[in-house]
Amino acid sequence: MKDIRHPARHHSRGPGRLAALLLTLLAIVGLTSGTTMAAADDSPAHPARTQVRVPASAMDAVAAMQPSWNLGNTLDAIPDETSWGNPPVTKPLFDTIRAQGFHSVRIPVTWTDHQSATAPYTIDATYMKRVKQVVDWALADGLYVVINVHHDSWQWIADMATNHDKVLARFDASWSQIATTFRDEPRTLLFESVNEPQFNNATPAQKTQFLNELNTSFHRVVRATGGGNTNRLLALPTQGCTPAQDLMDDLSTTIGALHDRNLVATVHYYSWYPFSVNVAGGTRYDASAQKDLTDAFARMHDTFVAKGIPVYLGEYGTLSWPDYNHPDPIERGEGLKYLEQLGHQARVAGVTTALWDPFSYLNRSTLKWRDPALFAWIKSSWTTCSGTASLDKVFVAKSAPITAQSLTLNPNGTTFRGLWQGSRKLVAGRDYTVSGDRLTLTPTALTRLTGNRAYGVNATLQARFSRGLPWNIDVITYDTPVLSNTTGTSGSFALPTQYRGDVLATMEAAYADGSNAGPADWTPYQQFNQSFSPDYAGGRITLTSDFFKAVHDNAPVTLKFHFWSGAIVTYHVTKSGSSVTGTAS
Repeated sequence: MKDIRHPARHHSRGPGRLAALLLTLLAIVGLTSGTTMAAADDSPAHPARTQVRVPASAMDAVAAMQPSWNLGNTLDAIPDETSWGNPPVTKPLFDTIRAQGFHSVRIPVTWTDHQSATAPYTIDATYMKRVKQVVDWALADGLYVVINVHHDSWQWIADMATNHDKVLARFDASWSQIATTFRDEPRTLLFESVNEPQFNNATPAQKTQFLNELNTSFHRVVRATGGGNTNRLLALPTQGCTPAQDLMDDLSTTIGALHDRNLVATVHYYSWYPFSVNVAGGTRYDASAQKDLTDAFARMHDTFVAKGIPVYLGEYGTLSWPDYNHPDPIERGEGLKYLEQLGHQARVAGVTTALWDPFSYLNRSTLKWRDPALFAWIKSSWTTCSGTASLDKVFVAKSAPITAQSLTLNPNGTTFRGLWQGSRKLVAGRDYTVSGDRLTLTPTALTRLTGNRAYGVNATLQARFSRGLPWNIDVITYDTPVLSNTTGTSGSFALPTQYRGDVLATMEAAYADGSNAGPADWTPYQQFNQSFSPDYAGGRITLTSDFFKAVHDNAPVTLKFHFWSGAIVTYHVTKSGSSVTGTAS
C-alpha cells in the first residue's frame, strides 16, 4: 500500500491507494530450539533463535508461512519508522504475533530517505543495522520473514521511463547491499523484489519490459551475493501487485525464463473497488464483490499454483475498513462476509495470505487487538467456514406495531443450529421459524427483545451453526431519521440529523437535470468519508470540502441518504461562492 498513514494523534489519515485469508495450508514442519548469541533489544547481534526446518520445495515452504501478517506503516513509513504514528518496533511485538498463530511476517522497508540519491547509492549503515535488528527479532521467534523495497517504488523507481539507467543502477545497488547484509540469514528470510511496482509516462509494453528488467536484475544481483542467497526464496510481483490475468501472465513468463525453483509470485487483493471504499452503491458484499474475489483467486491458482509456483498474497484487506479514526464506511457484517469468503477461497486456491495491518488491527502500543471479535473472525477463516446471514441487523420501527422480521441465512456449508440470546436458547416455532434458508423472528420474540423500545440496539442474538463462529444479529429500534434546515460554508457544513436508531449506508447526489454531483462524477453514489460522513454522537452528517469543490455554484443538488433500515431521506443543498444552504424535504 502507498501512504496509508496512522494519524499523528488526532490528525486525519492520509490518502490510500489500491495496489486482497488467513489459513493453515499444508504443514508447518517441526520446530526445534537452537541458540545463537543472545542480544538485548538495543543490540544488533542475533538474539536466541528458534531454528525452523524449511521445506526444500518452494511450494511447501510458502505453505508453511501461512498465515502471515504485515508490519505496515513502520519501517516503510516516510521518512522514519515512527513518522506515521506507530511506535518503534520491539521484540515483544513479534512474540505477540507468533503467539497469536501467525507463521510469517512481511516487513515492508522504504530505503529512499536512508540512501544516497547518487552513485554508489549507499544505504545508511545505522538504518541497515536497525532493519537487520527487527528482522532478527522476528526470525528469533521462528517466524518466516519477508523484506522488500517498498515505497521506493513510487518515489524513484516509477521514473524508469525517463531515467532508465539511473533507476536500474540504484535498484541494483540497493539489492546488492541488502542481499550482502542478509546473505548469512537462514532460508526463513525471503526477499521481495519491489512493492506494487508502477511506471510513470510509460506504455503498457514499456511497463511490462521495465518490470521484467527489475525482477530479472533483482534475481541476478541477489543470487550473485552467494551464501544463503544462492537458494533463498525470492518473491516477484506483478505490476502494482495486481492479480489481473494479463499482468500475471507477464510475471509467469518472467518466472519461467529464470529457470529457478525458488521463486514465488506475489500479488495483493483489496476487494472489488466499490465495496472496498463504499462508492457507487457498493454498500454490500454482493454478487459483484463475491465474483471479483472468487475470480481473482481462481486466476492465482490457475496461473501459478497449478503450475507449481507458490503464491504469496503479500497484502489483503479493504482500502477503508477498519479505521478506528473515522466512522465505518463498510458495514461490519458485510466486512465479515468478505473476510470469511476470502479465507475460504485462499484455502481452495492454495494461496498463502498476509493481512495488511498499518495500525488498524493490532494496537502497537498495547500489543492488543483493537477489535478482538474481528480478529477472531479472521483467525477462524484460517481453518474453517462460518455461517452468515443477509444482514447482521434487524430493524423494528418504533412508530408502528411490531411485525415479524426476516433474514436469509447463508450457511456456507454448515448447518444452522438455532438462535441464542446470551446463554438463553430461543425457542423454534415460538420465537423464530426457519423455512429453507429464511429465518423469521416472530412478533412475540421481537416484543420481548425490544423491551422499552428505546432507539438503538435493544438486544443482540447469535445464530449458531455446526462449525465456525456464530453470526451476531442486533435487534434495533428505529424510526426514519429526520434532517433539518441549516446554513454553513463549503469548508464547514453539517446537516443536523436525528438518527433515531438508524445507521447511514450511503449518499446519492444529483443536479436537477439528473446528472451526478460530487467528486465521483461517474456515479450518483458518493464515497463514504470522502464526500460525506456521519457523526452519530454529534447528531449530524458532514459534507466535506472535497464534495463542495466538485459542486457547481448556484446549482441545487438533491441528496438522498440511504440508511440500513431501508429508509431514504431526501435533502437539498445549494452552494453560492463559499456559502452553502441546506433544506430538508
